[in-house]
Amino acid sequence: MKFRKLSKGYDLINKIFPDELIIEIFKCLGDKVSRDAVSLVCKRWLDLERLSRDTIRLGASGSPDCLVRLLATRFSNVKNVFIDERLSVFLPFQYGRRRGTHQSAASSVRLRVIDKFEDDIDPFSLSDDGLAAVADCFLKLEKLSLIWCSNATNTGLKYLAAKCTLLKSLDLQGCYIGDSGVTAVMENCKHLEELNFRFCEGLTDTGLVELANGCGQSLKSLGVAACSRITDVSLQAVGSSCSSLETLSLDSEFIHDEGVLAVAKGCPKLKILKLQCVNVTDGALQSVGGSCLLLESLFLYSFQKVTDKSLCAIGKGCKKLKNLTLSDCYFLSDKGLEAVAVGCPELTHLEVNGCHNIGAVGLEYIGRSCTFLSELALLYSQKMDNFALSEIGRGCKYLQDLHLVDCPRIGDEAICSIAKGCANLKKLHIRRCYEVGNKGIKAIGENCKRLTEFSIRFCDRVGDQALIAIGEGCSLYHLNVSGCHQIGDAGIIAIARGCPELSYLDASVLQNLGDMALVELGEGCPLLKDIVLSHCHQITDVGINHLATKCRLLETCHMVFCPSISSAGVASIATSCVNIKNVLVEKWKVSSRTRRRVGSIFSHLCMDL
Repeated sequence: MKFRKLSKGYDLINKIFPDELIIEIFKCLGDKVSRDAVSLVCKRWLDLERLSRDTIRLGASGSPDCLVRLLATRFSNVKNVFIDERLSVFLPFQYGRRRGTHQSAASSVRLRVIDKFEDDIDPFSLSDDGLAAVADCFLKLEKLSLIWCSNATNTGLKYLAAKCTLLKSLDLQGCYIGDSGVTAVMENCKHLEELNFRFCEGLTDTGLVELANGCGQSLKSLGVAACSRITDVSLQAVGSSCSSLETLSLDSEFIHDEGVLAVAKGCPKLKILKLQCVNVTDGALQSVGGSCLLLESLFLYSFQKVTDKSLCAIGKGCKKLKNLTLSDCYFLSDKGLEAVAVGCPELTHLEVNGCHNIGAVGLEYIGRSCTFLSELALLYSQKMDNFALSEIGRGCKYLQDLHLVDCPRIGDEAICSIAKGCANLKKLHIRRCYEVGNKGIKAIGENCKRLTEFSIRFCDRVGDQALIAIGEGCSLYHLNVSGCHQIGDAGIIAIARGCPELSYLDASVLQNLGDMALVELGEGCPLLKDIVLSHCHQITDVGINHLATKCRLLETCHMVFCPSISSAGVASIATSCVNIKNVLVEKWKVSSRTRRRVGSIFSHLCMDL
């Protein structure tokens, strides 16, 4: 058999592979970094990779309208556009100007924008012109998210609705869109499945009723929050027209039982229900339990008129319930949680937050009945005790995620039970549980070998012995030991030697932590990206210099109120770590030379210190 000798630089892939096959390969690349990398191979791959992109995400920029049009010329097959103006993004280039000009990109964009907008409209927020650009350029658009785009109006939304008739998902959170814009969406976009109207103050019952009547058969998800002119009338229309609705999120003091009752009776396919409605009572939630038999996730926030009758109805009717969150529901007690535990054995996620009348008995029933529980969060639960959490350890062997915040009666006995019974534990977060000490945490290190995320904050009884056991038994990538005063160099050194994949460390307010720990971190944790060292009085420039030299991937470093760190240490972190993005430090510790070189990365708690 003869083999053809390929000359140096011979392009085998581009000679043989058709465009369609290369595009399919690009689609298999999951993350943006990989796609960006392959696009640099050659111009053909760059063009094909752009054709394969179906999603773009934008933050706040100097001129969002221009940016949308620019991206549209490069990515013509985009189906999903997400614009979130809460996220600050600094533009790295100029529009319409060659490289090498003396004027900076940011200043040029700013000047051009100010010249273009001479009225009172904020030029740094997406306007109707930007919406028109989206509509004109992305004709295949299926998902559009406009988060806090306050300058977008009904005019722009009408134009977009007329052009983008394939739209399936629309998120208008924080946009001042009114009834006429929503009506235009209803008239043109007959395939809508997801709608989010959080903080849309211009919307009234008129618009939402028309939309429900027009798009009700396809609508599967609806979110409404802080819309003062949306009342039970809208929900009654949803209940009568949206029989396919699967997800409903409501946050309103203007919604009463009538609206929730209408949805419960008219939407039998409902699977996810999130409610923060202070005027809803047991009557509405009892109807949910009786009618929404497919319900899988229930979130109840700040209910002041709901009692155990509601949870008893949920436990009796919603046998498929897997996710339950109860937050600040003061009149719920152990009886209600017991009913859910007995009636919903498929429960996998439970959060009890600030429900002061729910105590140990209810949690005991969860441990005995819900054997598939994988995530448990107990926040501000004053009545939870060791025996109750021990029942979780004995009965819930699939538990992977445990959060304990301000649970004063939970101590080592309960943590030991969790350690012995829940070998699959991956995340453990404990905060201000003052009875938890070395014994319990050592048991975690000895038994929970899959633990990767560990946070124990302001637990005064936990010291180096516990952390040594964690370092020897677990391979962490996230560690937070803030405020655990008994932890010093020995504990952090054990972590550095036993957890080479550590990427996040919060060791703030550790009075006994010194430079030796930082030296070991530099040697043992080369993947470290984020570190918090604030209020560590014994750390000096020596430790900081070693950390900066070894941990070259470091992106953020917080070190305020560290009196032994000088401007030299700050400069070392700022200039040695090429990926550094944020350094939190006192303003006076940043020298003028350092500020000239990398001033944009610094932030300050106290500007005058």
